[in-house]
Amino acid sequence: MTAETSTTTQETRPNRGGLEGVVAATTALSKVEGTAGRLIYSGYNIHDLARTTTFEEIAYLLWFGRLPNKTELVDLKVRLLAERSLPTAVLQMLRDLPATAEPMDALRTAVSAWGAAMIKGQPTIDQAIAVTAHFPVFLAAFHRLRNGLEPLESHPELGYAANYLYLLTGQVPRDEHVKALDAYLVLLADHGMNASTFTARVVASTDSDIVSSVVAAIGALKGPLHGGAPSKVRDMLQAIGTQEQAEGWLRNALGHRDRLMGFGHRVYKTEDPRAEELRELARLADPQEFALARRVEELALALLEEQKPGRRLYTNVEYYSAVLLASVGLPGDLFTPTFAASRVIGWTAHILEQVGNNRLIRPESEYVGPTNLQFVPIDQRR
Repeated sequence: MTAETSTTTQETRPNRGGLEGVVAATTALSKVEGTAGRLIYSGYNIHDLARTTTFEEIAYLLWFGRLPNKTELVDLKVRLLAERSLPTAVLQMLRDLPATAEPMDALRTAVSAWGAAMIKGQPTIDQAIAVTAHFPVFLAAFHRLRNGLEPLESHPELGYAANYLYLLTGQVPRDEHVKALDAYLVLLADHGMNASTFTARVVASTDSDIVSSVVAAIGALKGPLHGGAPSKVRDMLQAIGTQEQAEGWLRNALGHRDRLMGFGHRVYKTEDPRAEELRELARLADPQEFALARRVEELALALLEEQKPGRRLYTNVEYYSAVLLASVGLPGDLFTPTFAASRVIGWTAHILEQVGNNRLIRPESEYVGPTNLQFVPIDQRR
């Protein structure tokens, strides 16, 4: 048998579709109903949570399995506040990074360095709180350093979302910006067995530590097929420029088979429920930018149905995330790291769930290469 042949050929093997439809774990954290367009966090509909809760409440829900009462919420905020430090060694490491480094790389490196010094043993709730609290601190410190500014100390009276904006700018943020970012963080906190969450659970299943699992998840989220799309939506809207140019730009892009950023989802076969909430938030946050985004959305959905009938391509979470995050003052390359600052509570909750009833995640692979090749000694090979 030659190297070009195999007992199982590419043409005859089953299409695994990137593990689509394969159940890899059981979870009580979130449920994604793709056909119905529903997202559930621990029993609660995402629409109710996005409109009525804060990020800290969702952190409590995912970590402890229920919504907190007032006393429990205050206690969690105090515990998060106590972890908003910037260790000297991590600060020096961030100083040593080039200003051209990607923020996701800076975040990954800072979390890993901090964890090497601070985290030992099996994952715990205390560790989940600590790693979550440090994400905004590390991101804001790097952002300020690359702009020639010194990092700031956290504001003791500000919550998670507000403190993040404060650490970036040095200004206490406007209430409407805090509300918008807080809702965004709630909406992105967890989403079933996505690529980064699966990565975190695989690492946790080996009995590794919580930081190793989170750092692996950051690496997965960095990829443009997972978490890197919001900034590309922003680039697309800026390239289109005006409502009058939208149809021509979109038709030209589709004619060249370019991907329209912010449309289509691996799971949802109807509108992403998070996109529904973000659309309304974006409408209030930046009416002018929203008008362009809304017109582009309407045209894009019509053109996608016209040119790709039956594909069921709808607006996804990245589309209006771009408008919302820009409206609160974030540059495009902080969009995905800010996604991580939300999803870290989902990652850590899944890590804790995994180790609570652990079994090593060890799937099989289907070999499609040659078999029964005859070995040839090196001096006889051509």
